[in-house]
Amino acid sequence: MTQQLFTWTFPLATPFWALMIFAPTWRWTRRIMASPWVPLLPLVCYFALALPHFGELWQAASRPDLTLLQAFAGSATGAALLWAQLIAFDLFLGRWMFFEARRLGVPWWLVSPVLVLTIFLSPFGLVVFLIVRGVRIRSAP
Repeated sequence: MTQQLFTWTFPLATPFWALMIFAPTWRWTRRIMASPWVPLLPLVCYFALALPHFGELWQAASRPDLTLLQAFAGSATGAALLWAQLIAFDLFLGRWMFFEARRLGVPWWLVSPVLVLTIFLSPFGLVVFLIVRGVRIRSAP
């Protein structure tokens, strides 16, 4: 079951990423992405994994100990949980970037590659987006 939930986590987020990247100006994209529930869809996998292992998860998360976290993350359940959390957080971040770019009038052809970067390496995508955002804010009339 862990493998199946791991496998389904990213495909649950993929349609939303596709809308933001490939159809950013389509009216349905904005309407769909406006739902606050969008980033929660990948968390279905997270909760399905977390609830049966809540004790282990709580122990690893509540005590910042590298050895304990490494042991938990090294297990199939721990890795799948971290993956699901990462996918959901990246989608939350991408959704914010999408709407912030629209609000600031950042062109889609600039935002879309940043969103792709965010899918794979979200810290880099966030930094690039914050630079683009900062430049846009400073250049606004």
